[in-house]
Amino acid sequence: MTVEIRTLSGNTTTVDDSVLEQLGSGGVGGVLTARSSEYDEARKIWNGMIDRRPAVIVRCRTTEEVARAVRFARDHDLLVAVRGGGHNIAGNAVCEGGLMIDLSLMRGVQVDGAERKVRVEPGCTLAEVDAATQEEGLATPLGINSTTGIAGLTLGGGFGWLSRRNGLTIDNLIGAEIVTAAGETLRLSETENPDLFWAIRGGGGNFGVVTAFELRLHPVGPEVLSGLIVHPLEGASEVLGFYRQFAPTLPDETAVWVVLRKAPPLPFLPPEWHGREVVVLAAFHAGDQSEGERILEPLRRVGNPIADVIGPHTYTGWQQAFDPLLTPGARNYWKSHDFLTLEAGFMEKLIEQTGRLPSPQCEIFLGQLGGQINRVPVDATAYPHRDAEYVMNVHARWDSPEDDLQCIEWAREVFADAAPYATGGVYVNFMPADESGRVGSAYGANMRRLVSLKDRYDPRNLFRLNQNIAPNVGVGGTSEPVTPVAG
Repeated sequence: MTVEIRTLSGNTTTVDDSVLEQLGSGGVGGVLTARSSEYDEARKIWNGMIDRRPAVIVRCRTTEEVARAVRFARDHDLLVAVRGGGHNIAGNAVCEGGLMIDLSLMRGVQVDGAERKVRVEPGCTLAEVDAATQEEGLATPLGINSTTGIAGLTLGGGFGWLSRRNGLTIDNLIGAEIVTAAGETLRLSETENPDLFWAIRGGGGNFGVVTAFELRLHPVGPEVLSGLIVHPLEGASEVLGFYRQFAPTLPDETAVWVVLRKAPPLPFLPPEWHGREVVVLAAFHAGDQSEGERILEPLRRVGNPIADVIGPHTYTGWQQAFDPLLTPGARNYWKSHDFLTLEAGFMEKLIEQTGRLPSPQCEIFLGQLGGQINRVPVDATAYPHRDAEYVMNVHARWDSPEDDLQCIEWAREVFADAAPYATGGVYVNFMPADESGRVGSAYGANMRRLVSLKDRYDPRNLFRLNQNIAPNVGVGGTSEPVTPVAG
């Protein structure tokens, strides 16, 4: 029998089952087609809106297996998708009719407590990394949803509760291993292939398949001061007015984020508030807890909160606090902006739009950046938005396809309302599939160098299922040497 697979040109090519069997005989974790019993489960990803059917799924367990799959795709000119955690909003982990390289079986985490570093394979989730590093009382800045995959998060930049103190995830990346479009395996660091190391720190999956990340660790926990303060939407003007003045005064160890949504049925909220619009302040302090209590005390005195559950929590528990609101399978659509300041008019627009939530699961969140993130030069990594103090993600989320139009339109309206107050920049990991036109905004002044590196490392654009940095636009490549992995 044969399988038809989509090519880079948009046509299809026919591959015999015997050829796929030969690919699988190289030791890969499995080669799946639509006839395989595991196929439907393997093609599922976090965003329930994405329902694509790859012709072939290659499940890899080692870097050499990844290299073998990449060479197979290159030799047959195949359309390629690369799946890490499968959490990306745009659904780039899975392709229609092409070859999907599945890294989800690569789950190794090796912690070196003495050197304060960790080696992580690309199939890991943030929960797996946190669990392993916290055994040594250490952590690295990651995201706020523990089911997120480490690979996509890191390649796009990565930020979370520790980022004001310790920088982005990429600011803590000290080494990596990558399979390039040529099928070569390279080690990356500040001294080994530094140009490509620069590119993967924010440049997404444009330059190859990263098969290992080496990250710097920092003392954290096991307990941190954290928790939620929940206010009725009716008090939002007072609360957010205070937040605008309060947030810029916070030290690097402290971060307070804002979430506007309908109250979920949390056990600490009175039942009469479930399903009603609320403003949630999510607070975190990574230093001394008594000092954190002092810092957050003014925030806790504002307004008339429905609930205040700030207190000592395990770091791993806090990292999973938002997981119940972000479970896989729902339909999701995001829109995002960066901000230097939070102007009063902008906050009032958010309050107004929270009164028009089209689904109980929809929300608007404001993440607080700044601190150490902003002390890194713009050109030090591919991620360029070192001046941003806040990021907004309009998170439309719902269950039925019948609600697609109203939920997506709501997200776009909030985005449009916020645009006059925003920087024009955008975090690449928050871009949905229909925002390819914003790639230049994602990379700003670093775009020219990224195109040059794309010309050099992937001139045929094998790795195009991403927020794509297209090659061959008249920008020359670099002349720095490539250092392959020995053996």
